[in-house]
Amino acid sequence: MLDQPMNFPPSGGAPDDAFPAPEWAPDRWRNVARTYTMADVRRLSGSLPIHHTLAENGARKLWQLLHQEDFVPTLGTFTGNQAVQQIKAGLKAIYLSGWQVAADANTSGNMYPDQSLYPVDSVPSIVRRINKALQRADQIQTMERHDGQTTTDHDFFAPIIADAEAGFGGPLNVFELMKAMIEAGAAAVHFEDQLASEKKCGHMGGKVLVPTSQFVRTLNAARLAADVMGVPSIIMARTDAEAARLITSDVDEYDAPFITGERTAEGFFRLKGGFDCAIARGLAYAPYADLIWCETSTPNLEDAKRFAEAIRKQYPDQMLAYNCSPSFNWAKHLDEAQMKLFQRELGAMGYKYQFITLAGFHNLSYTTFDLARRYKTDGMAAYSQLQQAEFAAEKDGFTATRHQREVGTSYFDAVSMAVSSGQSATTAMADSTEKAQF
Repeated sequence: MLDQPMNFPPSGGAPDDAFPAPEWAPDRWRNVARTYTMADVRRLSGSLPIHHTLAENGARKLWQLLHQEDFVPTLGTFTGNQAVQQIKAGLKAIYLSGWQVAADANTSGNMYPDQSLYPVDSVPSIVRRINKALQRADQIQTMERHDGQTTTDHDFFAPIIADAEAGFGGPLNVFELMKAMIEAGAAAVHFEDQLASEKKCGHMGGKVLVPTSQFVRTLNAARLAADVMGVPSIIMARTDAEAARLITSDVDEYDAPFITGERTAEGFFRLKGGFDCAIARGLAYAPYADLIWCETSTPNLEDAKRFAEAIRKQYPDQMLAYNCSPSFNWAKHLDEAQMKLFQRELGAMGYKYQFITLAGFHNLSYTTFDLARRYKTDGMAAYSQLQQAEFAAEKDGFTATRHQREVGTSYFDAVSMAVSSGQSATTAMADSTEKAQF
């Protein structure tokens, strides 16, 4: 393994403090390097500053959470309602997985594996959808509070961490995708060091890495987009080097210790991979990323510690991320007591952001299957059991039992009353069965 990270000298050599830091984090750029200057940003920004409130608010909140909490846990989601329920249950941030978007939420309407087969606008579209759902929940809560009703007390404008895969192309594609994420209201975006046209789920075979220097350009393209948009977005770099066994080229001397020299039929080079390779790449990416994520094959604290110590020896303030993946058979590797401590121990190592990428997919799949199976046998008794479980969960903050209220019927009744000077006879909630029976 190389002892030192690759050096990428900034064009023009402008100091990082030339980039304006937000008031809420004066040292925001202290550990961030760029291969471009503030003059480049000004040249590309246009004459009219456009504010991206949701992205700005989310970046601030996530940055503060990462620095105040032991770690920030999230569950993968791919619908607006899932996000709302996660916030009501007490989570403070939302993770949007490209795997789940590929499988069941992309703009083409197809079901895809996690191979970047879906249209590039899909994840920004779901970011926007989630933000609209969170906004509706906030509007309902605000209206009920204004009316003196008993209501919830949540900060629904939670930061969204979104998956940009391998960038869907080169640096220009990354630049445009990052802009789309910010416009949709994402707080943070992650990119991985695979070849975009051959991208695979981190737990599939056949992964092809790009040269280290090429991925550094990806990270800088994303940062440049955020700078041009005027948003201090959080950028996460993922390396798939631990399990990858192919690389596009041997052009980068930094990668030379890990390349075997063998070639494949497609022209790719064989790669040794492993944790030494992943650590070398993590060190190279650290100056350009707010968080580093090493995709792993098992939930192993020793492996996590090895990676964390190697990165933080050189970059003591570097924040790390960990995928508590549903591709792992957790009970095969850990007992229940170990599982309960697992994330806390990761947090102590510096893994400040932790997430279960496909939680929404698995939860939705199993609970839907289970209800359908029992409904086939027991009819309405099966549904009533679900309903009674909902009623029982209300003491913990669950509110979706009253589904009409949950989606904003009362809010739009208030709109009708406002535009009719309080004379509307067509409001929906007053004579609803929900009002009478729930």
